[in-house]
Amino acid sequence: MRTVSIILATCALSACFGGINGGPQSGFEPTMPPINMAKTQSNGAIFQAANGYAALTSGTRAAMVGDVLTIELVERTIARKTNSASTSKSSDFGLTPPATGPLALFDPSDINIGGDQSFSGSGRAAQTNSLLGEISVTIAQVYPNGTMRVKGEKVINLNRGEEYIQMTGIVRTADISTDNRVLSSRVADAQISYAGSGEIARASKQGWLQKFFSTISPF
Repeated sequence: MRTVSIILATCALSACFGGINGGPQSGFEPTMPPINMAKTQSNGAIFQAANGYAALTSGTRAAMVGDVLTIELVERTIARKTNSASTSKSSDFGLTPPATGPLALFDPSDINIGGDQSFSGSGRAAQTNSLLGEISVTIAQVYPNGTMRVKGEKVINLNRGEEYIQMTGIVRTADISTDNRVLSSRVADAQISYAGSGEIARASKQGWLQKFFSTISPF
């Protein structure tokens, strides 16, 4: 019974502290065009409110649900922070007792008080991130104001694991180039996830037991 309890506790800790590698998250699957799209287009109507509307001047730009866009990843962030502080304080306090009377027994040096206090501290932090590449996504929803929500993912299987990129966000029709490309810096509410799984990814992470002790360690 004790052995079973130890095994169950080990499995629970492994699950809680990342012993199992997680793959790509769900919710980034491609959005397919509506099934009745061909039928609605065959009735001769120009405006299709359900599928989205593309003006004749927009050419072949993506504008309807299920159309494909290419997002050019040009993410680069640089953050630096430096701070310093210093304080100092010095004080003296003393009394001179009278020469006569009961207090004449005190020596002036017995009631002299002095103190010094000083503090100096500094801190510095720097971080640089860069993500370059391309990912093709599909239009998941077209809003009345002409903006569109896009989402998609790219999964690359390597011989030692897999790498995947997932992205979702809102783009404007005006930001779409003639070859259906949009810079990631022009995507609103952008959520970009780049991660991997496999033995290379596992080797670069702490084990679940080491992570557990690092979490509870007071040092």
